Amino acid sequence: MRVETIVVPDPGPGEALVKVQACGVCHTDLHYKQGGINDDFPFLLGHEAAGVVEAVGEGVTEIAPGDFVILNWRAVCGQCRACLRGRPQYCFATHNARQKMTLADGGRELTPALGIGAFAEKTLVAAGQCTKVDPAVSPAVAGLLGCGVMAGIGAAINTGGVGRGDSVAVIGCGGVGDAAIVGARLAGAARIIAVDIDGRKLEKAREMGATHTVNSRETDPVAAVRELTGGFGADVVIEAVGRPETYEQAFYARDLAGTVVLVGVPTPEMKLELPLLDVFGRGGALKSSWYGDCLPSRDFPMLVDLHLQGRIDLGAFVTETIGLDDVEKAFARMHEGDVLRSVVLL
Repeated sequence: MRVETIVVPDPGPGEALVKVQACGVCHTDLHYKQGGINDDFPFLLGHEAAGVVEAVGEGVTEIAPGDFVILNWRAVCGQCRACLRGRPQYCFATHNARQKMTLADGGRELTPALGIGAFAEKTLVAAGQCTKVDPAVSPAVAGLLGCGVMAGIGAAINTGGVGRGDSVAVIGCGGVGDAAIVGARLAGAARIIAVDIDGRKLEKAREMGATHTVNSRETDPVAAVRELTGGFGADVVIEAVGRPETYEQAFYARDLAGTVVLVGVPTPEMKLELPLLDVFGRGGALKSSWYGDCLPSRDFPMLVDLHLQGRIDLGAFVTETIGLDDVEKAFARMHEGDVLRSVVLL
């Protein structure tokens, strides 16, 4: 990671220039940094961001200069086959700014992480990537809805369809897993079982709303989840790690006709092998959750309002606030499991 001077163009048609106030350090940024997503270097990292619209381009009417917004990576197109079927949360043609930000030294084009690139004082995005929310919320908290927290809450509520009285197991209790716990509690789950190999993370999961914890370094997680659910397995199991081993645990820890939700992001080389008869015989649903299957225009304002009402504590996800020069250290702390989220304040 290097801090560089960049050139940010004035917004063109359909674009917005945003003055970034805060941006979370997400594991997806680490994937970019390590070349795990693509090799379109150099990357402008950062995507869990909130800030104030500074200028808009021609044809932009949904936002205006001065609006406080959360940036998102699902700018709904309105025209693809998913949108035309009334499922914009699955939009297959989300768009980004057409113009490129560049390095001031040499003019090389930058690839913004998830089309956002918000580890910067200002960034250029498609206007549809800006979701206006109540400015009473702290930017450090609001920005986290732009990726990890929304992914976890949405995995429980939108993808998993957790309902009142359900049993839910969450495997992997980092930021996304803890957000899934918050979402399950918000949806009225009766039993929320947190599974992880780190006792510190399990303690935090209890603070976030888990009713039971399982240390899978010490205990077979499948047997433990079954024991805690009357021998049946959980109604919904959310896998927030993104590894074949933990996915297999999720598959066998669910009840018959239960739901498995994969929200952890695997790497390209990972493979999964399951007996096809078990897939058929156990019934239910195996789902992947993209961005918590969220619709930013619907979900971001709602969650901000719930936070401001005191019904969910988004601030609990912020472990530390840092400066732009500290992002490399934040990646190291993330790797060591010391933080839920480090948030860059600009």
